[in-house]
Amino acid sequence: MKSPAQLSREKVLRDPIHNYIHVQDVIILDLINTPEFQRLRRIKQLGTTSFTFHGAEHSRFAHCLGVYEITRRLCEFFERNYPSQNLGDGLWDNSERLVALCAALLHDIGHGPYSHTFEHIFQTDHEAWTQRIITDEKTQINQILRQVSPEFPAQVASVINKTYPNPQVVQLISSQIDADRMDYLLRDAYYTGTQYGMFDLTRIMRVIRPDKIGIVFDVEGMHAVEDYIVSRFQMYQQVYFHPVSRGMEVVLTKLLQRAQFLYQNNSLSQTEMPHLLIPFFKNQVTVDDYLRLDDYLLNTYFNLWRDYPDPILRDLASRFLDRRPFKSITFKPDQHDLITQMQAWTQNSGFQAQFYTAINNSFDLPYDLYDPHAAEPKTQIELRQADGELLELSTISPIVKALSGRSSGDHRFYFPKEMFQNPLSNTFEADLSAFQAHIKNNALQ
Repeated sequence: MKSPAQLSREKVLRDPIHNYIHVQDVIILDLINTPEFQRLRRIKQLGTTSFTFHGAEHSRFAHCLGVYEITRRLCEFFERNYPSQNLGDGLWDNSERLVALCAALLHDIGHGPYSHTFEHIFQTDHEAWTQRIITDEKTQINQILRQVSPEFPAQVASVINKTYPNPQVVQLISSQIDADRMDYLLRDAYYTGTQYGMFDLTRIMRVIRPDKIGIVFDVEGMHAVEDYIVSRFQMYQQVYFHPVSRGMEVVLTKLLQRAQFLYQNNSLSQTEMPHLLIPFFKNQVTVDDYLRLDDYLLNTYFNLWRDYPDPILRDLASRFLDRRPFKSITFKPDQHDLITQMQAWTQNSGFQAQFYTAINNSFDLPYDLYDPHAAEPKTQIELRQADGELLELSTISPIVKALSGRSSGDHRFYFPKEMFQNPLSNTFEADLSAFQAHIKNNALQ
């Protein structure tokens, strides 16, 4: 492997979270300038959340730079304070720096438009696509990585796949406290205008250290780690699980499902044909097909569909672009008979239940709660005592113990608000309250 070439003068990029993003390696600047990475400017970090928190317009591009910057700082900190002296001593080998930085920068390169909603509809996996883009010899990213060595793209992809042999590198990018989560919590809190995701990043970056098992934390930093865990829990409850954002996700899901339905039934005209979505409708997607998509492209199709003859496609496109989310009510899992009744009610009100109702539960959202006692736990948070002994965080932190394994969320039934506005219904709220009371009474029986 060649030693990475350094820029003659460090380049810095202004950032509202980290102040400066420092770029010192030629390869990092080259990767940032690839079309594949620049595409991330056109994909929102939080998808439909901006319909609820209007400031949440930040991109995957900015987040990836932030993850790179945190990783860069940690590599420097490790090399300065915990440099490896002997093979296998569990300290930091700085020859791992470049693969860590590239994996950090590229970890989200495989996200599609509107991110997790798109994944759910078309059964894609952004991590799998990230690996595919990195290892595809036709991408500029792959060509740049191969300048380091022929094996280097596969090594970077293996960090994303969590199969890279050094657990320190993997856990810097993907663990319970990693550069990815630390950046998105701070960045999302900043852009949503909330305080829930704020925690002491500076302190955490002082108490983190490499170890034979991966990444651990000095015990004196326990309170900063506790604060991080609580902040993450609150962000999911107050921001990521917000029912209005999920209502807009439902509209987006139904809109794309309707377009796919019309295509499969030969009911889309050539004028409004979403040519760049057809490979996804047919489940025959190449890397080039995938990289053509972004939020802007989908919004262009949605704008064209505002005038489409099909009333459902036309209505759903307008609902999404004009921010008219579906209404929702909570229910218990054993109340599906009542939900069937609600779907029938929707159908009888003139709305096709297939495209105007949905069951959405926040337990299915991508929330990796901290649960060290799960059957197959993800990486635990280990605190290093003065004598070198490692203790799992929840065993000595009452706060984290109270949150560990706690699954908090709700089941919601989504439907169009207008279904209550019929000749037999004078007010929406009264009818909705009556139905909610019906659900509650049945739950008590």
